[in-house]
Amino acid sequence: MRGVRLNASECVMYKSCRRPRTIHDIVNPNPVKMTVNGVNTLTNYVAYVEPDSGPRIGHLDFESSTVTPLSFKSGTPLTDLYQVITVGEEGVIVSGAQPFPLYSVKHLPPISGRDVLAVGKNYVEHAREFNSSGYDASDKTDQPTHPVIFTKRATSIIGPEDPILLHPNFTSTPDYEGEIGVIIGKPGFQISEENALEHVWGYTIINDMTARERQRDHKQFFLGKSPDTFCPIGPIAVPKERLPENLKIQTFVNGEKRQEATLNDLIFSVPTLIATISAGQTLQAGDVLATGTPAGVGFGFRPMKFLQTGDEISISVTGLGTLTNRVAALDAVNNTSERAASHIPVANQKSPANAGLTNINGKNLFYQRLGVETGPPVFFIHGLGGSTSYFYPLVAKLQSTHSLHLLDLEGHGLSPTSALSTLSIASFAEDFYQMSQVAGVSEKVTVIAHSMGSLVAFKLALQHPELVSKLILMGPPPNPLPEAGVQGSYARAALVRKQGMSAVVDAITQAGTSAFVQENNLLAVAAVRTSLLGQDAEGYAKACAALAGSATEVLDVTSLRIPVSFVTGEEDKVSPPALCKKYSQATGGGNVQVLKNVGHWHLFEDVDQTVKAVLAQI
Repeated sequence: MRGVRLNASECVMYKSCRRPRTIHDIVNPNPVKMTVNGVNTLTNYVAYVEPDSGPRIGHLDFESSTVTPLSFKSGTPLTDLYQVITVGEEGVIVSGAQPFPLYSVKHLPPISGRDVLAVGKNYVEHAREFNSSGYDASDKTDQPTHPVIFTKRATSIIGPEDPILLHPNFTSTPDYEGEIGVIIGKPGFQISEENALEHVWGYTIINDMTARERQRDHKQFFLGKSPDTFCPIGPIAVPKERLPENLKIQTFVNGEKRQEATLNDLIFSVPTLIATISAGQTLQAGDVLATGTPAGVGFGFRPMKFLQTGDEISISVTGLGTLTNRVAALDAVNNTSERAASHIPVANQKSPANAGLTNINGKNLFYQRLGVETGPPVFFIHGLGGSTSYFYPLVAKLQSTHSLHLLDLEGHGLSPTSALSTLSIASFAEDFYQMSQVAGVSEKVTVIAHSMGSLVAFKLALQHPELVSKLILMGPPPNPLPEAGVQGSYARAALVRKQGMSAVVDAITQAGTSAFVQENNLLAVAAVRTSLLGQDAEGYAKACAALAGSATEVLDVTSLRIPVSFVTGEEDKVSPPALCKKYSQATGGGNVQVLKNVGHWHLFEDVDQTVKAVLAQI
């Protein structure tokens, strides 16, 4: 894909740009108008995906071959045609972004994801050529008495310009079928012919590719109609109100016109087809119905003209443009499986298309490297319910002298977490070790950690003593966690999964901040609440389980041979001063700094006192 870069004058608009921007980033100073004389003119709905972004919907201007991005009225980008159908034209606006060339993005089928309903033998002359072709295993009549209905698998759908695979081990008779596709806009059951068109949203173009011998030999059409790539759809979809009632279709193969007909030529009209299909099943908004193909397919010629490598099939329909695809080489790779969506949920997916994330330990995590690249390295490890933003006051003090490395724990901050990933103190520690490998840091690291992050810091130092040279721990919880703490963590995980973070924020804030702060520093209370409420419920719940699981592994902190110092609040219920003193004794007698009028959220509650205590240990 080709990107479109900004020129120098355009870059003036972005004085703080850190990366080359594409034309899609520019806010259009002269936005395209949605309506002209009260009529919506931006209804050539095209689906596309930008590099490093997700699917989007826009309007395709055929004359200039440019795309105008569209959005909901709220400004949220439209991502599929189902959304357009649901909200209607009145719910769609121009996003405000500059139109861009179609070639700069990946052109997708306008609608996909469901099997396509299809009709066979629905033009008189095609029914005759089919009956005489030797490939008809149906009723052997020139004109069927009932609609011939079949389906094409959703996996066969491809977009404009995508290659059509020949499947030489499956078929030797690949054939084209240009068709007008009907898109349902309103669900219905037992829809009458009289009301059928009220359920039609609009139209698109479909190439009902077919493996003829498979269609014949298996009697039912399904196998012959559903090979991968055998259902090109596009280039756009258009509401019926923006099209004439009688659409004309033409199919060309390598420039030679092979097919031509109109909707009026159908044996069974669109209303009849809708009434027939909905008689025993519900049609849903977004269902696609391929209405049948005219005479002129490959098996209608003598000798028959089946498709070969390099053939170009172009299908044009009134108001819908032209759908063009080429036949791929015999040895072309089938990438259909790569398009399959994963059914494994990913929580805390805040970064669109993983933008700004770094692959660490096989996972996309939010990692920042700040400060002086050649300075002494410092790793920051935040706690449960926090993020690397918690350390900002320390970052501001150290960035002029140290190399700072900040990683949001998996499931926290901006780091997503897959349902397949089990979190633990050990997994968090391994992520930080792998971060060190990505950063090229191998020794003399000072680790500053808070709360649960202190257990991660202990684990990292124990597993990789060559890496860590000093620990500064703020409010480390006990290890092993007592049984009451284990059960409390599991209960909290269950609660947030059921009711969200709002169910626990009051209790955590009340227990985690000092009485003095609750009465005299409401901004600190707000910071704690904001940190907690900003967490993804599932990511937080998994981290609660990780903390509870720490009870099964006793960390041998007595074996550490590096300086370890501690900072806690005099009202820290998670890490009371007595606990920190025990840790200090076990790790060589490091300094313990107790902060006056502070609970567990030290940096939020008294930033000056906490920063001073930490910097004194560096």
